Amino acid sequence: MKKLVVLTGAGVSAESGISTFRDSNGLWENYNVADVATIEGWWRNRSLVLEFYNQRRGELATKKPNKAHKLIAELEKYFDVTVVTQNIDNLHEQGGSTKVIHLHGEATKVRPEDCEQDCKTIDVGYKPVNLGDTDSRGVQLRPNIVWFGEAVPKFDTATGIAANADMMLIVGTSLQVYPAAGLVQYVKTGTPIYLIDPKPVYVGARNFTQITDVATKGMEKFMEIVKTM
Repeated sequence: MKKLVVLTGAGVSAESGISTFRDSNGLWENYNVADVATIEGWWRNRSLVLEFYNQRRGELATKKPNKAHKLIAELEKYFDVTVVTQNIDNLHEQGGSTKVIHLHGEATKVRPEDCEQDCKTIDVGYKPVNLGDTDSRGVQLRPNIVWFGEAVPKFDTATGIAANADMMLIVGTSLQVYPAAGLVQYVKTGTPIYLIDPKPVYVGARNFTQITDVATKGMEKFMEIVKTM
């Protein structure tokens, strides 16, 4: 079975009602991104950061996977699929995808604040985490999120998967956030690349086919292409 790597961004979850900080000029749900999505913000005000992610977790409890998530999962009928997502929600898993790599972390998990990489995470689901909540050693728990300026521990794994892929599908990302945007450069030359986004996206010198549409409609069109392969 051919290997397909699917890189997804905020656009794949937008139709499920999940907003991102890029929607409003550096504000994410009326919070300054520097205050809630950087390690400096964490050290300045842990309570604020915990409150912010508690809200995100609570919102996720009400969100459901849309047709794009479900069709990406359906691709497993045709390919050996690995989803590499920049999203911190769990909608790919809810939609049925069985192999998902979260480059930027997961909103429903936390880890001790003294652990940067290869950490043992704790799945809290949609429950709040507060100042004073610690691991068994008494270390404060923080969101399991890769903030701006932090290393992306799963990127090496993702590049290995991309390098061995027979095809790449990019859904709902403008390829502006690095290092995730650089993943396309690890795909072997000549490997077919398909990209779904309503706006024009630049993929370097790579040859690719863009389906200019939102994620749900674009995935419907991509599935028709798959059935002719």
